[in-house]
Amino acid sequence: MSRFPETFLWGASSSAFQIEGGWDEDGKGMTVADYNSFKRSDRQADSKVASDFYHHWQEDIALMKELGMQIYRFSLSWARIIPDGDGEVNPKGVEFYHRVIDCLIENGIQPFVTLYHFDLPYALVEKYNGWEDRRCIDAFVKYAEVCFKEYGDQVKYWQVTNEQNLMIRVDERMNINEPDPWKADKIRAAMDYHMFLAHARATKLCHEIVKDGKIGPAVSSTCTYPLTNKPEDVWAAKMNDYMKTVYCLDMHYYGKYSGLYMRYLKERDIVPEMLEGDEEILKYGRPDYIAFNYYRTLCASYLPADEEHPAGMRVYRGNEVDFDQYGWCRDERNTNLQASEYGAQIDPMGLRIVLNDYWSRYHLPMIITENGLGMADTLTEDGKVHDPYRIDYIREHIRACGDAIEDGVELMGYSPWSFEDLLSSHQGFRKRYGFVYINREDMDLKDLARIKKDSYYWYQNVIKTNGEVLD
Repeated sequence: MSRFPETFLWGASSSAFQIEGGWDEDGKGMTVADYNSFKRSDRQADSKVASDFYHHWQEDIALMKELGMQIYRFSLSWARIIPDGDGEVNPKGVEFYHRVIDCLIENGIQPFVTLYHFDLPYALVEKYNGWEDRRCIDAFVKYAEVCFKEYGDQVKYWQVTNEQNLMIRVDERMNINEPDPWKADKIRAAMDYHMFLAHARATKLCHEIVKDGKIGPAVSSTCTYPLTNKPEDVWAAKMNDYMKTVYCLDMHYYGKYSGLYMRYLKERDIVPEMLEGDEEILKYGRPDYIAFNYYRTLCASYLPADEEHPAGMRVYRGNEVDFDQYGWCRDERNTNLQASEYGAQIDPMGLRIVLNDYWSRYHLPMIITENGLGMADTLTEDGKVHDPYRIDYIREHIRACGDAIEDGVELMGYSPWSFEDLLSSHQGFRKRYGFVYINREDMDLKDLARIKKDSYYWYQNVIKTNGEVLD
């Protein structure tokens, strides 16, 4: 018998700006994601066409059905529905998603909808730098209300924001251009807090508008190992997880920052402005379930503060996501793990650890909304894509899910990244994640043909047997 319950939901994921294209068609406004992609368009693909889902959605959904998907986790583009972020609703944008959702349901696929996946309408940046201003909260709530009223009869599972806890660390995605590190972190803390308020208000609205609706965050998970068994390194590993993920889940669940996180904000002198009534609003943010994305684990050692680098100061080394934090933690390489060609350390056991950790903390149902391996796939002369490395990666991570279920974790589904190849923010179409190959290169659109990879057929069998083929 399969270790996965009969109700287990098998699917795959994507996001609007990475697949849709049609970036300015039918009244859609520009987003922060569009703006950032255009800055790199001289050296890689941008979001103008992406995977061209906007013109291939029927073909793509037919492939989803053939794959056997029971859920499709995707995002709506805020700027396609409200082009300037807080003004008039765009009927053509609303209608596009009605057609997509109708088609999914007609094909037996349940839509799992994310409201906000890295693509703030750029008009809100121009008006008041987006999330730095509390007016962005009202704009988001207006957008969420439109979505719940338009699609709530058919969509019962919602995610408010994809990876708020990771997005807030990436200056480009937040439009943080402040060169002074302390000032940048003060802006970051304000933006983060405003997104928490928006999450809580949207959660409350969903429960009021969507009959039987379920809503939660989709967070970027972290699992950090200590470099040694020194107590200071163990503390550093725990703090790396806390400062990057657990603080966020705690705010969603408890409706307030913990004493530990408030201490950090106060010591840095970056406590965001908290108005009367905020505490009551944040209580509404408790999720019905936790969606999370998992790709890799981290390793950390203790990094003391000094006069040049005071406690809490962040220093980025090598990438924009992970950082050293003086007085807390330093990222280290885990020599016990292999890494992908793009540097992500492959660790299925870490997924089991994360599942058990979050279950023990919150006792909420969980679903994995991203998990996958980005590689430079090759299309052979006879039109095939052989990707055994992706099959190996996903097989071992699904087995970790099965282990966690046997541990007692309530895991309701697995929706890996991604259904089809899509636009990678910094590697364009060189870095591919999909079960379906999109026949294009960064600077050559070719014919945009959809080609099933070996992993497509393998995952099709996993779904068909409810995971039994893994045992």
